[in-house]
Amino acid sequence: MLKFLGTTCLLFLSALLFAQTDAVQKPVSQPLVSHIYTADPSAHLFGGRIYIYPSHDIESGAKEDDEGGHFDMKDYHILSMKKIGGKVKDHGVALDIKNIPWAGRQLWAPDAAYKDGTYYLYFPVKDKKDVFRIGVATSKKPEGPFQAEPQPISGSYSIDPCIFKDTDGSYYMYFGGIWGGQLQRWPGNNYEAGAQLKKPEETAILPRVAKLGADMKTFAEPVKEIRIVDEKGNLFLEGNNDKRFFEASWMHRYNGKYYFSYSTGDTHNICYAIGDSPYGPFTYKGIVLKPVQGWTNHHSIMEIEGVWWLFYHDVQLSGKTHLRNVKVTELTYNPDGTIRTVDAYRR
Repeated sequence: MLKFLGTTCLLFLSALLFAQTDAVQKPVSQPLVSHIYTADPSAHLFGGRIYIYPSHDIESGAKEDDEGGHFDMKDYHILSMKKIGGKVKDHGVALDIKNIPWAGRQLWAPDAAYKDGTYYLYFPVKDKKDVFRIGVATSKKPEGPFQAEPQPISGSYSIDPCIFKDTDGSYYMYFGGIWGGQLQRWPGNNYEAGAQLKKPEETAILPRVAKLGADMKTFAEPVKEIRIVDEKGNLFLEGNNDKRFFEASWMHRYNGKYYFSYSTGDTHNICYAIGDSPYGPFTYKGIVLKPVQGWTNHHSIMEIEGVWWLFYHDVQLSGKTHLRNVKVTELTYNPDGTIRTVDAYRR
């Protein structure tokens, strides 16, 4: 979900920069809701209605730290609307951390899926040992309420699950986030509490994928790394932090190709890469969304009746990094299948 700059001074300078540029930046879209703070929107079309599964930002009083301790979310609210631009409904609390038996703290960015009459809510939360795992909860309604399984998904770790249904009916989970998301602690799918982030000259940490089992509650295979490469087939280095993966995986298909998009974290881009398989490799193609006001960004992409939409967040309502608001704007493809870069503000 996030990475924080290493010093209070840099955080202050970043906030000051946003404050100075607010006067000349006019948002291309407005927050979908303003009565609560929301972020990390995962959007889906269920039963002809648009459902958005976001994080629910709050001011909990948790102390700010370098790993995002003040992103201390405690429940999920699901939003829905009949059409883009229509009235948005808040369906209330869909899942509370108190009702997740194994949870410790910090309910971060979720996603959802539907299969055979059941809706599945996938969520990252730190367990009682403060290690991020990914859980699943079920409901007969897309808005919930959801009932959590008693344990996290076996073999899961880190944050930002994205669930993708392929044309053959297979479901895949994409996940991972470095720094506060702890992905660096899982080399080779083995937990190493003291594992460090990569140095600029080292190969960047890669996102993860696993096919889901028929029950939608287990992995059908060992977790795999996803290769994101440049046009020459080379992996990015950590120093290529304007292109390498940081967090916020999303997968969609367009014209028979697989589009893997993600956040670069500390450089604030939403980038994308294209491949021929849900496992990749994915060749980097460019930026989907330029940096937004606030520190983090996290998105989803969906098609509705032939029109493509980009859901994202910024901090227009609060001006505070940890109190965000979800938005949506149209997404356009070029004739060659590349995506036209979106700027969330008119300069």
